[in-house]
Amino acid sequence: MNCLSLSEYILMDEMVTSPECLATKDHTSSVHSLRAGESGQKPDTGNIEEAESSLRESGCLNYEEARALLGRYEYQKGNIESALHVFEGIDIASVTPKLKLALAERVQTQKRRSRSFSTPPLSINAVSLLLEAVFLKAKSLQALQRYKEAAQSCTVVLDILESSLPAGLPETFATDCKLQDTLNKTVELLPELCKLADAPREAIMSYRRALLHQWNLDIQTTAKIQKEFAIFLLYSGGESCPPNLQSQMDGSFVPRNNIEEAILLLMILLRKISLQRIEWDPSILDHLSYALSISGGLKTLASKVEELLPRTIDRQEKYLILALCYYGGGDDFTALNLLRKLWRSTEDHICVPGLLLASKVCAESPDCASEGIIYAHRAIERLQERCSHLLGVANCVLGLSLTAHSRTVLTDSERVKIHSDALKSFESAGKLTKMSDTNVIYHLCLENAEQRKLDVAVHYANWFLKLEGGSTLKGSMLLARVLSAQKRFLDAETIINVALEQSGKWDHGELLRTKAKLQIAQGQVKNAIETYTQILAILQVQRRSFGLGEDLEQESGDHCRTLELETWLDLASIYIKLSQWRDAEKCLSKTETISSYSACRLYTAGLLNQSKGLYKAALGDYSNALAVNPSHVPSLVSSAVVFMKIGKQSPAIIRSLLTEALRLDRMNASAWYNLGLLYKEGGLGSAAEAADCFEAAIILEETEPVEPFR
Repeated sequence: MNCLSLSEYILMDEMVTSPECLATKDHTSSVHSLRAGESGQKPDTGNIEEAESSLRESGCLNYEEARALLGRYEYQKGNIESALHVFEGIDIASVTPKLKLALAERVQTQKRRSRSFSTPPLSINAVSLLLEAVFLKAKSLQALQRYKEAAQSCTVVLDILESSLPAGLPETFATDCKLQDTLNKTVELLPELCKLADAPREAIMSYRRALLHQWNLDIQTTAKIQKEFAIFLLYSGGESCPPNLQSQMDGSFVPRNNIEEAILLLMILLRKISLQRIEWDPSILDHLSYALSISGGLKTLASKVEELLPRTIDRQEKYLILALCYYGGGDDFTALNLLRKLWRSTEDHICVPGLLLASKVCAESPDCASEGIIYAHRAIERLQERCSHLLGVANCVLGLSLTAHSRTVLTDSERVKIHSDALKSFESAGKLTKMSDTNVIYHLCLENAEQRKLDVAVHYANWFLKLEGGSTLKGSMLLARVLSAQKRFLDAETIINVALEQSGKWDHGELLRTKAKLQIAQGQVKNAIETYTQILAILQVQRRSFGLGEDLEQESGDHCRTLELETWLDLASIYIKLSQWRDAEKCLSKTETISSYSACRLYTAGLLNQSKGLYKAALGDYSNALAVNPSHVPSLVSSAVVFMKIGKQSPAIIRSLLTEALRLDRMNASAWYNLGLLYKEGGLGSAAEAADCFEAAIILEETEPVEPFR
């Protein structure tokens, strides 16, 4: 080679007296070669072969070792193609038996703690040199984008070590040679090459091989592989076969899919962080948060965050994550208390995400709505002249809190003002987010619909569907409800049919229920019964396919049970109106095993008794329903109706029932109508008050949707 001068050959010959000595000192030779090559030209094939022949004739190196040394020199110099040409000349298949025998004898010698009289075919340093050459060949192939061949080269290294050292690489090897370093790099590189070669199945097998075999990897390398494997499982988009963990103890957890395997790996990493074996990596918690969020394990995430040592993450961030976890898990009270605890410290009082979350939590409970308004105003103050989109979100949660607070006020004038302020907040949110935030658009539609501004609500519903691109069902259902309030039942049913075509089978339940109610509104009772039958069939197939309570998430199982309960109750209501009491009783009997103490079920049983003329039994059912849920508006109204029919209760008590119903639901047409009757016949109010009640009932009935907007 042009880069190797005669003096260097003499130097190498003086330094190396045997193959073992050369392998021990090959790093020094490489340094000398690299310095000499800085002023030389790039080697060509002829020069490589000439240098190789010279080294072989000198008796210092055999054929494979010479190529390994020269190839490493070319790779270090940056001559990738020349290095690859040298490495390809190594017949690794012919030296593999020698490599395996040398490794096996080295382990046996260490176990006996005495030197063997038999000379191994290769020294351990020569083994390290040759295996490093195979690894560098893989790196060269990777640089030339020949990923599949590169992966095969890495596999050769691991196969040799795994077959010759089934119990793993002894720790003493790391002090004797570079073998452990080569192994670490090979184990890390192989999965990456499989991913680059578009072989996800092989990549997963490589990751599992790296983690399950005893390679004697250091803890940092193992943690890096675990993290990369978890990321690949989460975001690769494919589903692999579960790992075969027959070697695990009985009762050990075996992941069933990619998500569970990724969660297991990330939890192991968090455990290592808690034990201070590896440094804190915030991305681990980010990936675990995503994995547990999509699998319904937010409570588990909260427990893992609580296990972290103090000062591992910022106190404010920790409390916010915990609040999000408990809120997502349905424990609003704990989430709100965590945020309140965070704000006891003045330096944490400017946590805008926490203020927004607290306001949102309060908006879901009318009793806390006034507190939510305060939090939203604080967030808006902090966000002035800052992020306009986040300011829009703050205005949106302010509107939610105002809407919830309106249900608790007593006077009509105050309620109208609060509704007006809520609508203004939603409109400001829409402007600040440039009408691009689907959540803001949805609530704009909802608020306008509840205030019976139906044309505006239709506009926002259509805009919401355009932004979503038909990817969610709630937009289609909201538009159908608004259209039904306009008595455009055919248009509403068309929207539902389109949504049914674009959604999966398991998502048809809610859509079909809305369709059935649209059919009832059009007088198509027989078609509605058939539609309800379809819902029950879907739920039955879904239960058999997944096994509710076992493989389905708890949230999904509760949703299916609720839908089944509502379907049977809707059918019972149809049969009650048709005076088919036996069929209604059968439908009610089906609901006993689902939820025997549901307020809706008790209310429907009261309707059945009321239609039979059993007013005392009906009152008992309505009372039981109100005992379960004191805010159940239909039971309040029906109790008042029965009291008016039997005439055994004072008008004042009847009025209190109706006014309480109107406090909870101002848009209930039946409550207004019966309050008008009470004023007209009971003598509690003037004729003008009765007329106002009847007028409100007529207006609300004309704009009443087949289902509540919310």
